[in-house]
Amino acid sequence: MSRQEVAGSNEVRARLYILDTNVLMHDPSALFRFQEHDILLPMIVLEELDQHKKGLSEQARNVRQVSRYLDEMLTDTADLDQGLVLPYAQGRLYFQTAAHQQVLPEDLAGGKADNEILAVTLALQNRHPEKDVILVSKDINLRIKGRTLGIRVEDYQNDRALDDVDLLYTGAETLSADFWELHSRDLDAWQESGRSYYKISGPAIQRWHPNQFIALNTLEGSAEDFAAIVREVHPEHAIIERITDYRSDRHAVWGILARNPEQNFALNLLMDPDIDFVTLLGHAGTGKTLLTLAAALHQIFEQKRYSEVIITRATVPVGDEIGFLPGTEEEKMLPWMGALEDNLEILARGSDESGSWGRSATQDLISKRIRVKSMSFMRGRTFLEKFVIIDEAQNLTSKEMKTLITRAGPGTKIVCLGNIAQIDTPYLTETTSGLTYVVDRFKDWAYSGHITLRRGERSRLADFANDAL
Repeated sequence: MSRQEVAGSNEVRARLYILDTNVLMHDPSALFRFQEHDILLPMIVLEELDQHKKGLSEQARNVRQVSRYLDEMLTDTADLDQGLVLPYAQGRLYFQTAAHQQVLPEDLAGGKADNEILAVTLALQNRHPEKDVILVSKDINLRIKGRTLGIRVEDYQNDRALDDVDLLYTGAETLSADFWELHSRDLDAWQESGRSYYKISGPAIQRWHPNQFIALNTLEGSAEDFAAIVREVHPEHAIIERITDYRSDRHAVWGILARNPEQNFALNLLMDPDIDFVTLLGHAGTGKTLLTLAAALHQIFEQKRYSEVIITRATVPVGDEIGFLPGTEEEKMLPWMGALEDNLEILARGSDESGSWGRSATQDLISKRIRVKSMSFMRGRTFLEKFVIIDEAQNLTSKEMKTLITRAGPGTKIVCLGNIAQIDTPYLTETTSGLTYVVDRFKDWAYSGHITLRRGERSRLADFANDAL
């Protein structure tokens, strides 16, 4: 939100931003995000912050952080009429120190917080015609009411990872048919430890990222088509490696085979010990949870790479709350882990030849290595040699995502699963979701990988519902 020239003139008008409470509850650092422009906090916003400061939720923590910021800036010598100097910005912070008399339409009842913010904004518009007075809120209805009153309103956009979700990194690229003609002149190829590597120079490598998948002709091709993963990206060349084909029976992972090229890419990321952080996006039925659990169990029991699986997720209900849940931490989380139970049932079918006793023994063995944890108790923890799965990660904010990822200790792998088209957390969108945030921020890190799964493999009914409903 930097300076903009007023349309039709070269004059740069000063701006005064009025912040709604939900902006500060969403991002405490919003106070420092408006560069050279001034900010004003209405008194009702301070009242609402005070009402939401108690509790262990992320919003309550954010409110307390805002209070600490304000307390640090409010010194004994501070002149509130002149505004407070904002650290990391060139603007000033003002508080509403007097009542503003502004008549609202009769339909907008007085005493309601949103309407009081609108009244303050209208009064400041009339008092400072030389400035652009802008109300910033994440509340869509408040922005709509503001526009009907002739107020300039904006959404808080500084928390956006991308301007458009269509620009989100997919993790895979289809090579053009003439790729080898354009890039074969300086091609080097060799084998090392049974793996095939290629050193490629040319124009295509400028848009590649570490651990990105590249496939020739089509991502829907046969097992014989060329598919590789980018291992290193340098200014003049890139090194790629042919991937393992997990669609083949001899590469089955805990009895699971990839059913399409994108699932094959996902298993290559999940089974790679050199990749510490994996993100999988896809709608329901694309196999995110099943592939991840299969890879986790295979590496725990067969390869002895990790000691156990830690599973957590954001507990955001889709419908009405079901009330108090009795029991231990894991017992309280089990109602949120229906997907876990469904997929474990599929993975335990491999012991059918052993009869019901064999399946029961397998399920008991697996359950002893799986821990379901609540996000509420993650602060201060460190996971050593664990396979951590964060389910429904699209419902997390960027700050919550940071809190979880920084729990990783030596030998730990973290996998984030989600569908950014199904966000249930208030004020989060596809472009501000913590899952979108980490996909974009980690795409150039050599020890992370991402793939977007597009083709459903659950059933023809589920596939049709995803397309038609």
